[in-house]
Amino acid sequence: MKIAFFDAKPYDKPHFDRLGAERGVEFKYFETKLTRDTVSLARGYDGVCVFVNDTVDAEVIDALYGMGIRLVALRSAGYNNVDIKHAEGKVHILRVPAYSPYAVAEHAMALLLTSIRRIHKAYIRTKDFNFSLSGLTGFDLHGKTVGVVGTGKIGRVFVNICLGFGMRVLAYDKYPSDELSARGVRYVELSELLRESDVISLHCPLTEESYHLLDAEALGRCKRGVVIINTSRGALIDAEALLAAIKARQVGAACLDVYEEENEFFFEDFSGHIVDDDVLARLISMPNVIVTSHQAFLTEEALMNIAETTVDNIVNFLNKRDCPNELCSRCVGAECKMG
Repeated sequence: MKIAFFDAKPYDKPHFDRLGAERGVEFKYFETKLTRDTVSLARGYDGVCVFVNDTVDAEVIDALYGMGIRLVALRSAGYNNVDIKHAEGKVHILRVPAYSPYAVAEHAMALLLTSIRRIHKAYIRTKDFNFSLSGLTGFDLHGKTVGVVGTGKIGRVFVNICLGFGMRVLAYDKYPSDELSARGVRYVELSELLRESDVISLHCPLTEESYHLLDAEALGRCKRGVVIINTSRGALIDAEALLAAIKARQVGAACLDVYEEENEFFFEDFSGHIVDDDVLARLISMPNVIVTSHQAFLTEEALMNIAETTVDNIVNFLNKRDCPNELCSRCVGAECKMG
């Protein structure tokens, strides 16, 4: 089976090459993203393999269907870049529902610690042999209240990390975890979580319901000086509203691994170019904002798990076996709980 692999990066290839050779799947790697303009590159292949910033909208789906392609294998858990309803009856959409919740949750905590203890600033100073501590004062996490939005696999790991720091944990999820409740986590309405939390971390999928979950009104209801963490999907936060809230000192710090317009920039090198996204440029320029380029998933363990599940999905499809990781319009509603 021949698969057109879009948005390929050097770190993708070793695991996919090895597993593909073992399972009879041949990958052709394209550095370009899958879009309406590049979909023709998939002609002659049995399926396509895509990542979070590839476009699988109605036009792309129709083009794939017209070329006889019936398989879209996602290398991600999220699928907000896919028109699931339009794909129904045309192409099969397979995803990786979980790879390493530890990778994402640990990155969220790493961002938080870096921000509140000014580690990024200290690193730059000491590289210049500046050992002054002025301006590097942080605060303890112990005893602070963290609000976790979404307690699925990643959210639960993040909660456990926070509990290890001695934090008080509030959670918002339509499907509360009895296990977390038994450990002292208190499930509350979103309004109470916003009002009471010193730190808010987002661990939920992007749906119509969660789009701009943190907008101007929601940010205005947060505790003044709140720290916002987002390692899920960029459009959970209204970026312009976040920028305004930072300027107004309502938000004390933001730790962002995702950005709502990231597909034009993330995963690419723009160091020699002018970035014409004014909101992103201004966020990055803020001294209390840390932006990483959607790298929370990037661990050896996660890359291996992604490759294994993706190749298994492709082989199951090839052999006409049931695939538990297939998405359809009927099941998406059940899948889209806050976890």
